[in-house]
Amino acid sequence: MDYVPLVAVLAIIQFMIFGILVGRAREKYGVKAPAISGNEHFERVFRVQMNTLEQLVCFLPALFLASAYWPQPSVAAAGVVYLVGRELYRRAYVADPATRSMGFLLTVLPTFVLLIASLVGALMSAFA
Repeated sequence: MDYVPLVAVLAIIQFMIFGILVGRAREKYGVKAPAISGNEHFERVFRVQMNTLEQLVCFLPALFLASAYWPQPSVAAAGVVYLVGRELYRRAYVADPATRSMGFLLTVLPTFVLLIASLVGALMSAFA
Protein backbone atom coordinates (compact mmCIF):
# COMPACT_ATOMS: atom_id res chain seq x y z
CA MET A 1 0.00 0.00 0.00
CA ASP A 2 1.17 3.53 -0.74
CA TYR A 3 1.00 4.95 2.76
CA VAL A 4 2.76 8.25 2.10
CA PRO A 5 0.45 9.42 -0.72
CA LEU A 6 -2.51 8.37 1.43
CA VAL A 7 -1.30 10.57 4.30
CA ALA A 8 -0.67 13.43 1.86
CA VAL A 9 -4.21 13.17 0.49
CA LEU A 10 -5.61 13.09 4.03
CA ALA A 11 -3.64 16.22 4.91
CA ILE A 12 -5.05 18.04 1.90
CA ILE A 13 -8.59 16.85 2.68
CA GLN A 14 -8.13 17.99 6.28
CA PHE A 15 -7.10 21.44 5.03
CA MET A 16 -10.13 21.58 2.75
CA ILE A 17 -12.42 20.65 5.64
CA PHE A 18 -10.89 23.46 7.67
CA GLY A 19 -11.74 25.76 4.74
CA ILE A 20 -15.35 24.58 4.81
CA LEU A 21 -15.43 25.33 8.53
CA VAL A 22 -14.23 28.87 7.76
CA GLY A 23 -17.13 29.29 5.33
CA ARG A 24 -19.59 28.07 7.93
CA ALA A 25 -18.10 30.36 10.58
CA ARG A 26 -18.31 33.27 8.13
CA GLU A 27 -22.06 32.66 7.81
CA LYS A 28 -22.62 31.95 11.50
CA TYR A 29 -20.84 35.07 12.72
CA GLY A 30 -21.86 37.39 9.85
CA VAL A 31 -18.36 38.10 8.55
CA LYS A 32 -18.88 38.97 4.90
CA ALA A 33 -16.12 38.36 2.36
CA PRO A 34 -13.51 39.67 1.86
CA ALA A 35 -13.32 40.61 5.57
CA ILE A 36 -11.20 38.36 7.75
CA SER A 37 -11.84 40.12 11.03
CA GLY A 38 -14.73 41.45 13.03
CA ASN A 39 -15.66 38.47 15.17
CA GLU A 40 -13.24 36.70 17.47
CA HIS A 41 -14.84 33.28 17.00
CA PHE A 42 -14.64 33.58 13.22
CA GLU A 43 -11.04 34.76 13.45
CA ARG A 44 -10.09 31.66 15.45
CA VAL A 45 -11.49 29.33 12.80
CA PHE A 46 -9.84 31.38 10.05
CA ARG A 47 -6.46 31.36 11.84
CA VAL A 48 -6.60 27.56 12.15
CA GLN A 49 -7.03 27.27 8.38
CA MET A 50 -4.26 29.78 7.65
CA ASN A 51 -1.86 28.18 10.13
CA THR A 52 -2.60 24.80 8.57
CA LEU A 53 -1.74 26.20 5.16
CA GLU A 54 1.52 27.56 6.58
CA GLN A 55 2.34 24.15 8.03
CA LEU A 56 1.43 22.26 4.82
CA VAL A 57 4.07 24.20 2.89
CA CYS A 58 6.77 22.48 4.97
CA PHE A 59 5.01 19.22 5.81
CA LEU A 60 4.13 17.92 2.35
CA PRO A 61 7.60 18.31 0.78
CA ALA A 62 9.21 16.89 3.93
CA LEU A 63 6.84 13.91 3.81
CA PHE A 64 7.68 13.06 0.20
CA LEU A 65 11.40 13.76 0.55
CA ALA A 66 11.68 11.50 3.58
CA SER A 67 9.80 8.74 1.75
CA ALA A 68 12.54 8.73 -0.90
CA TYR A 69 15.05 7.50 1.71
CA TRP A 70 13.11 5.75 4.47
CA PRO A 71 10.39 3.06 4.66
CA GLN A 72 6.91 4.33 3.82
CA PRO A 73 5.24 2.98 6.98
CA SER A 74 7.66 4.92 9.20
CA VAL A 75 7.32 8.13 7.20
CA ALA A 76 3.54 7.76 7.08
CA ALA A 77 3.43 7.23 10.85
CA ALA A 78 5.06 10.63 11.32
CA GLY A 79 2.43 12.00 8.96
CA VAL A 80 -0.37 10.52 11.03
CA VAL A 81 1.04 12.29 14.09
CA TYR A 82 0.92 15.53 12.06
CA LEU A 83 -2.74 14.90 11.14
CA VAL A 84 -3.72 14.22 14.75
CA GLY A 85 -1.77 17.28 15.84
CA ARG A 86 -3.62 19.48 13.37
CA GLU A 87 -6.99 18.29 14.64
CA LEU A 88 -5.95 18.80 18.26
CA TYR A 89 -4.67 22.25 17.31
CA ARG A 90 -7.98 23.10 15.62
CA ARG A 91 -10.09 22.02 18.56
CA ALA A 92 -7.91 23.79 21.11
CA TYR A 93 -7.51 27.01 19.14
CA VAL A 94 -11.23 27.36 18.49
CA ALA A 95 -12.02 26.72 22.18
CA ASP A 96 -9.20 28.80 23.68
CA PRO A 97 -6.12 29.82 21.65
CA ALA A 98 -3.94 29.67 24.78
CA THR A 99 -4.43 25.88 24.87
CA ARG A 100 -3.12 25.15 21.35
CA SER A 101 0.43 24.19 22.36
CA MET A 102 0.09 20.39 22.30
CA GLY A 103 -1.55 20.39 18.87
CA PHE A 104 1.08 22.75 17.53
CA LEU A 105 3.88 20.62 18.96
CA LEU A 106 2.39 17.49 17.38
CA THR A 107 2.37 19.36 14.08
CA VAL A 108 5.86 20.83 13.99
CA LEU A 109 7.76 17.91 15.55
CA PRO A 110 6.81 15.40 12.83
CA THR A 111 7.68 17.98 10.18
CA PHE A 112 11.11 18.56 11.74
CA VAL A 113 11.67 14.81 12.06
CA LEU A 114 10.78 14.33 8.40
CA LEU A 115 13.08 17.19 7.35
CA ILE A 116 15.98 15.79 9.37
CA ALA A 117 15.28 12.30 8.00
CA SER A 118 15.34 13.77 4.48
CA LEU A 119 18.64 15.53 5.11
CA VAL A 120 20.25 12.44 6.64
CA GLY A 121 18.96 10.27 3.80
CA ALA A 122 20.26 12.68 1.17
CA LEU A 123 23.67 12.90 2.86
CA MET A 124 23.91 9.13 3.24
CA SER A 125 23.00 8.73 -0.42
CA ALA A 126 25.53 11.36 -1.50
CA PHE A 127 28.38 9.75 0.40
CA ALA A 128 27.51 6.13 -0.32
